[in-house]
Amino acid sequence: MEIGITTFVENTPDPTNGNLLPPHQRLKNLMEEIELADQVGLDVFGIGEHHRSDYLVSSPAIVLAAAAVKTKNIKLSSAVTVLSSDDPVRVFQDFAHVDLLSEGRAEIMAGRGSFIESFPLFGNDLKDYDTLFSEKLDLLIKLNKSEKITWSGKHRPSIENRGVYPRPYQKELPIWVAVGGTPESVVRASSKGLPMMLAIIGGMPDRFVPFTNLYKQTYKSAGHTAPMQLGINSHGYIAEDSQKAADEFYGPYAQVMSKLGRERGWSPMSRDHYEAMRAPQGSLLVGSPQQVIDKILYEHELFGNTRFLLQFSVGTIPHDKMLRAIELLGTIVAPAVKKAVGKKD
Repeated sequence: MEIGITTFVENTPDPTNGNLLPPHQRLKNLMEEIELADQVGLDVFGIGEHHRSDYLVSSPAIVLAAAAVKTKNIKLSSAVTVLSSDDPVRVFQDFAHVDLLSEGRAEIMAGRGSFIESFPLFGNDLKDYDTLFSEKLDLLIKLNKSEKITWSGKHRPSIENRGVYPRPYQKELPIWVAVGGTPESVVRASSKGLPMMLAIIGGMPDRFVPFTNLYKQTYKSAGHTAPMQLGINSHGYIAEDSQKAADEFYGPYAQVMSKLGRERGWSPMSRDHYEAMRAPQGSLLVGSPQQVIDKILYEHELFGNTRFLLQFSVGTIPHDKMLRAIELLGTIVAPAVKKAVGKKD
């Protein structure tokens, strides 16, 4: 199993003192986080795209290109690229550059986006939310397979026998489809033979089993022969002991989730709810290294996933604590999980 980290590169006030980092310092910290993730042997680092004041990265490819020349082995992915409001030609070109700079470590994780700011910003109509993604994903797949393409659609000008450059270092860029748990999104990924990344950020993970089963069944029914790749992405944090992890993560996490709750009509995050999510069968992977190991293995039993990504920085965690969490994930959690999964396989 591959194990890695995702981040939205939040820039929210530190709940302990109310301070907000200068944006350039937050990005410098991010580079250190990616470098450390590479050094401790993690497999993937993913960066999300947002167009809001509380998240810094609107163009993951630019930041990943900077990380490409600072790292040696780790795969560099978007998490996600909001493909619905972007131009697939430009997305492909940008990630081809990341792939060349990293000598074959770039990936695209394409999604429709859980935030909508990019749609009006780039002149897209939200009523086309689903068809925009479906059409642009088809174009991205075609760009990935052919140097010259001819294409026409509804949401973008036609392309007539044009070459798209540069080509990536890899023969083809890995394209993952990120889903939040709708059957239509699951079927779209599996029928096209694409790897699927399922986000589980609330509730009980076992309720998502029907979605992963649907993915596997549709993938096989479509006749795909390439090895199936299924990922799980969850919120989490690791410290030396359970109470330390719980206390350090709660403030930043509750601050962000309560803010989103006000925007979306959810209840504020309470400590009781938070602790329930930290329970052995809950969705939040916050605790000691052994607790996180146990929960990743529990979810592997449920899903048979080949990749697990943890989103550590849901809210602002002090940089030194974030580096320590990455170190614990890479040096203790990941080796133990891989050893246990290897024995089962």
